[in-house]
Amino acid sequence: MTAVPRVLVVGSANVDYTVAVARLPQPGETVSGGTLVVDHGGKGANQAVAARRLGADVRFIGCVGDDAAGAALRTGLAREGVGTAGMVVASGAATGTALIVVDGEGRNQIAVAPGANRLLTAEQVRARAGDFEWAEVVVCQLETPLPAVRAALEAARGRRRLTILNPAPVPDEPLDVWALVDYLTPNAGEAARLAATAAAPDGAGGALPRAPAPARDAAPDAAARALLARGVGVVVVTLGADGVLAATGTGTLRVPAFRVPVVDTTAAGDAFTGGLAVALAEGQSLPAALRFACAAAALACTRRGAQGSLPARAEVERLLAAGA
Repeated sequence: MTAVPRVLVVGSANVDYTVAVARLPQPGETVSGGTLVVDHGGKGANQAVAARRLGADVRFIGCVGDDAAGAALRTGLAREGVGTAGMVVASGAATGTALIVVDGEGRNQIAVAPGANRLLTAEQVRARAGDFEWAEVVVCQLETPLPAVRAALEAARGRRRLTILNPAPVPDEPLDVWALVDYLTPNAGEAARLAATAAAPDGAGGALPRAPAPARDAAPDAAARALLARGVGVVVVTLGADGVLAATGTGTLRVPAFRVPVVDTTAAGDAFTGGLAVALAEGQSLPAALRFACAAAALACTRRGAQGSLPARAEVERLLAAGA
């Protein structure tokens, strides 16, 4: 266990506009009476802030526009103590924006205009070689271009750093990075979609055998096994109120969710991934790391917003001690 775990996040940063309403609208319907929260978000930035609040030293690589929103995001991350030297400012581009609707049960609908997030290049990622040397764990998602994600995973693997990929949103094109991923953290729907796609070339360039392709409503354990067959080290499927399922080469592990009053599930998955990164960097066992990450995710559900909902380390430790 290191004194202070070192986590590098490569990914997206957005401004979130969240409206809480009694119920989610149907197509073509307007639901009024809501309240608005403006928060900083983006899966990458959320995971960076989550890891920082949970006790890690964190650096972030991403791209924002040269606008007021981009400046605010950089300032906000720096205020949290996240290293922002790797953030690129794209001239003439708009910073990413997410529109979120949350209902009375905490369920959400999200639409994203990625803006500058889609301008992050593989060359810009590779230019941050010192960050990859420094890191113990490298975390990526799929809200930035796939070449940039691959460059990050390759840079981490070349330095024998632990890699985590949160495969969201699932892209239309096949992924070809499986063999570069130590921990994959999809939700159940994402796992089923990924497992149902045709096998793609692996990270070393060789063709993987076609894995079993479960239907999109396949059980999470079948989907996880299919993804293991593609070359992923460990597949951790988040199941919301049902906790998580982790599939490894030696078996399957289930960890229950913590029971908490759910207000808003936005960023719960990011809290989980950030918590997992911190726990693994600290050298925690897989069962302990999953429980730690589940506690962080549960607490994020008890508050509105994205980064505003992410818990501090002391809160997670209290929940773990309570054994809820």
